[in-house]
Amino acid sequence: MPSTEQLPAALPSMWRALKRGYDAEPTLLVVAFALSMVAALPDALLALWLKLLADGFVDHDNSLVMSASIGLGVTAAGTWFLRVISDRTQRRFRDRVTIALESHVAHLQASVATIEHHERPEYLDRLTILRDQVFVLDHMYMSLFTTCGWILRLVVTVILLASVHPALVLLVAFALPTVLSSTWRPAVERAAEERGAPSNRLARHLFDVATTAPPGKEVRTTGIAETLVARRRSSWENWYGPVARARWGSAAWHTLGWAVFGAGYIGAIVFVAWGLEASPGNVLLVLAAGSRLSAYIGATVGEIGFLRGVWMDGSIRLAWLEDYSAKQTENADAPVPDRLENGIRFEHVTFRYPGTERDVLSDVNLHFPPDAVVAIVGENGAGKTTLVKLLCQLYRPASGQILIDGTDLSRIPVEGWRERLAGAFQDFFRFEFRARQTVGVGDVPRMADEPSVVAAVDRAGADDVVSQLVAGLETQLGPTWPEGVEVSFGQWQKLALARGFMRESPLLLVLDEPTAALDAETEHALFERYAAASRRNERSGNGRVTILVSHRFSTVRMADLIIVLDGARVAEVGSHEELMKQNGQYAELYRIQAEAYH
Repeated sequence: MPSTEQLPAALPSMWRALKRGYDAEPTLLVVAFALSMVAALPDALLALWLKLLADGFVDHDNSLVMSASIGLGVTAAGTWFLRVISDRTQRRFRDRVTIALESHVAHLQASVATIEHHERPEYLDRLTILRDQVFVLDHMYMSLFTTCGWILRLVVTVILLASVHPALVLLVAFALPTVLSSTWRPAVERAAEERGAPSNRLARHLFDVATTAPPGKEVRTTGIAETLVARRRSSWENWYGPVARARWGSAAWHTLGWAVFGAGYIGAIVFVAWGLEASPGNVLLVLAAGSRLSAYIGATVGEIGFLRGVWMDGSIRLAWLEDYSAKQTENADAPVPDRLENGIRFEHVTFRYPGTERDVLSDVNLHFPPDAVVAIVGENGAGKTTLVKLLCQLYRPASGQILIDGTDLSRIPVEGWRERLAGAFQDFFRFEFRARQTVGVGDVPRMADEPSVVAAVDRAGADDVVSQLVAGLETQLGPTWPEGVEVSFGQWQKLALARGFMRESPLLLVLDEPTAALDAETEHALFERYAAASRRNERSGNGRVTILVSHRFSTVRMADLIIVLDGARVAEVGSHEELMKQNGQYAELYRIQAEAYH
């Protein structure tokens, strides 16, 4: 399997996030930034007005006193007015861009070609942090605007100090330790949080187990509530302990940096008051501007800390997810075939799951001919479902290739290929929508087409389920919703099977033990009917390959081709009659199961 991708660089990642905000709301972004800059000026000029006011009093210059007083009044009113306007504009921008960012992240995670990012621990840790941050990632824009505003205040303040004496600019040098500690501190703390992310994720999982409904029965009957609480606390401490130590250590260095600046500020006041024999106005300017300088530096480094920590960290993970998603579809330049002429081939395909060393499939060579019903059998862990997932492009082979009419599957665009897939899986999801939508999402363009939904329900043999629902296809599923009803696992499974039958002309139909909750007779009748329909499709069809995964050999025997997997390898291939004649593993398993039913 490929090695873990490194996280992208920080500044380019932030630039990409900013560009996404600009693409979503260009006018609001520009206006919000401009207002934050304008709103920064009145506050920064306060020291200048105080200097002029003091000089006017000392020199008995009434016009200067009046001008300075007006300047102070305009500064106070302008600061309040611009802050209100800026806050309102920024709030509107944040509301709008939040929707855009959340939708973008949700789309990325839901549309990544493979599902590897949901199973690799290191990727799960990144996604956990991103999910926590995406809901506040809009603050990154405001934080950046605010940082620029504080920097503008700093520049104006330094210019005012330099007007008294150039040496006062050295105050900025005394502020450098605070800047360095503020930029270094979040990285140290975030690294500690990342190292402890697995423990934090486990703590959240244990909390969900202890407090949510699905595991509720077993939590109570097994009496493991106290154990869950204790393990949850232990996992949280494993995460929080190193994080707390990192925070205390970085805080100590940050405090030392502020002590250095405090010493420089006191020295500047002494230098001006006694060393320069400056005017009262200049002394007042240094006092006001110096105190402002400490506040501005504190605010600037604080915002930089946020940018370096939460916001920049979130933009880095967002950029990683964008790159990861894009990488899955690289070189996908081949068209999706209209029909299968030569079928599907596995050539020396090997696969192992992320984070493991054991091959789930090893050097697999197979041919699924067009217009064939193919059954895959084998013991648990033999690789049956994995083979299906590879065909659905949920994973990529570690080596070898899967050919669709001679074209490598990795070169076929994922979305286009999946539009030609249909099927149902044993580990289906319970879409708690109205029954019509629960089935209809199997073919979104026809989701509202009632005849299509009814036909899919009929093909799945789910008519009995719909007829028992209080409002038929308009019934809300799931007891936690208003007027929602509970249905049994077997009924959910039939609805999932109907969902898999929504597409009428797929190139590949996958049925991965979707009827495991049904009795053997019902499953046999259902697949016998569908196998017959698949064979009728040969006369007018598109070369569809139907893949059936089942542990019931009475169902499997109707397939044109049966593939037996054993220990990650292909053990036998042939029709039921051929495999029975070989008297190998398939024949032995078939006889064992047949005897169990007698």
